[in-house]
Parts: sequence; structure tokens; C-alpha cells
Amino acid sequence: MRAWRPVLAVAALSVVLAGCGSSGSSTDDTPAADGPWEFTGGSGQVVKADKTPTRIIAHAGEAAALMSFGIKPVGIFADESVKTDLNLKNLDLSGIEILGEEWGKIDVEKAAALRPDLIVGDWWPAEKAHSGMEEGVDEKSKKLAELAPVTGVTQGKSIVALAEGYEDLAESLGADVNKPEIAANKKRFEEAVTAFKAATATKPSLTVAAMAPADDKVYVANPEYAPELLDLQSWGLKVMNPASPDPGFPYWENLSWENADKYQPDLILWDGRTFTPTVNTEWSKKQPTWFKVKAAKAGAVVAWPAFWLHTYGDFATELTKLTEAVKAADPNVGN
Repeated sequence: MRAWRPVLAVAALSVVLAGCGSSGSSTDDTPAADGPWEFTGGSGQVVKADKTPTRIIAHAGEAAALMSFGIKPVGIFADESVKTDLNLKNLDLSGIEILGEEWGKIDVEKAAALRPDLIVGDWWPAEKAHSGMEEGVDEKSKKLAELAPVTGVTQGKSIVALAEGYEDLAESLGADVNKPEIAANKKRFEEAVTAFKAATATKPSLTVAAMAPADDKVYVANPEYAPELLDLQSWGLKVMNPASPDPGFPYWENLSWENADKYQPDLILWDGRTFTPTVNTEWSKKQPTWFKVKAAKAGAVVAWPAFWLHTYGDFATELTKLTEAVKAADPNVGN
């Protein structure tokens, strides 16, 4: 996904196919329906098939979403190693062909051998493309879209809506979405939201900015294109909206290191795809102007689940961490 672009720069600095010839269902334990199938994706396009798709290739996060409802894809393409991808790190990927572990690079020949009948990738409104089909992806990788119909839920205004959309897709593919473990994850998520709202209510003046330092710039996230940040805003957290997002790539406002202190939040939400416990101090050594941001100097930094959440369970886990950070935050740091 193109929202990954600045993170690739940061990472550069810190840094069994289940029946290739089989025709069986790719679901864990839910048989697909025999009749006609259709689904309206985030692009608004209605995808139809004579029978319910069973041989699904999916982008990493979207695969995790489907797997949370018992739908197991035959192939996955990821933006990084599947061992470190935050969506996939705790999932059993045995029997799934890995088609790529670098953004923009997909092994279409391997994908074709899987004989897919559906490709699943998020729809990115700013780029008008599905994951794996965006501008900058290798042209030969884009040929994945020639193998089967492509659909996916939009990266829109809410991760809750995204999770609900993949629940609808999974149900259309034959999943039983009323299983006890699914209900338990939903309940855990609802409880996490309640706790987060209670925490933000006690700190009404607390301000936060979602940021990602990189070698050449400091990136400040634009909540308009980050559904998880929009959710946090709707639950009472004052996430700053940058004044001048990049017109050509509106996910971020790009600040020079000389202007790193343009915004002075009380708490920094650090892009979780590159966050480590020591990364704040490491960046102060690489770029001393990083500590011109008062929250950075105070160590008021916490990982933000940037652009990867797809499931109720993962959102519940990450939201609980953010709740503790809000509770511990000092609303006077940025003054």
C-alpha cells in the first residue's frame, strides 16, 4: 500500500502450496455455497461469479481478516517478511503459498499456478487502486489482476467499518461469523473502546500527533486518510490534523528536519511498523532536531498501529496499549 512509502525509508535505515493442483475448498471448515455469488467492494464495483470463490489470493492484512473468520487463502502477498508482518506474525501460514514479501513485488507465475478465483486487497480511495495494484508497483506484478476478479473493503473512515466489511465478505464466502471465538473478539474490542473513551474523557486537553521520522523528513500523518486515527478521534482523542498534507500523497504532511517542531503534541503516536522501545533515543542521535519536539524529548512516545489493522482482535489489543499510554500521558508536555 502506498501509505507504506515513508516507512520503507525508515526500514532501510534500521535495518507449500496446499494442493497447487487440487480443487478443494480453501476455507478451514466451512463449505462454500454452490450457487451464484456476488460482493460489492470498496470501489463500488460488484464482483460476480457463477459459484462462491474458494481459491483466494489475498494481501497480508486482508488475508488475516479472512482467516479470523475461518477463510484460509491459497496464496498471500505481503509488503515485508511474513515473519514480521504485524497482521501475520501469530497466524499459522502452513499450506499457504507466499507470493511476495516486498511492497510492489508479486510472483504472478506462482499466483497463476494456484488457479485463483478471487483476489482480495483493500481499496485505497486516495489512489483509486487495490493493494498490490497501486502506482509504483512493478508492472509485471499488476498482472495479478488478470488472473481473477479483484475486490476488497475500502480503507475509508473507520477500522471498525473495515473489519465489518471483511466480516461481510467472509460470510458471503461461506464463513460462520457467529462462532464463539469471533463473538469473544468482538466483545473484547467493545470493552477496549469503552475503556479508551473513559481514559480520553479524563484528559480532554491531551493532544497527540501521529508521526514517522525518516532520514530526509519527518512525516506527520493526516487522519483523513488513516481510518484508525479517525476512530481514535471519534472516541475522544485529540489527534492533530496537519495543516499542509502532501497534495500528491495526502496520507502525510512532510516536514524538513529544520521544521520538525512545527507541531508540539503532548504525546507522539509513532508509526508502529518501525517502532521499537529504543527508537526515540536513536533518532535523537541521528537527527538532533527530533528532540525539538518536546514530547520526543520527554519520551512521550507510543506505537501507533499505522495502516495495518484489519480485525476486531488486533484492534482490541492495540487499543488497550493506547489506553494505557493515554492514562500515563501528561497533557502539559507540549505547552
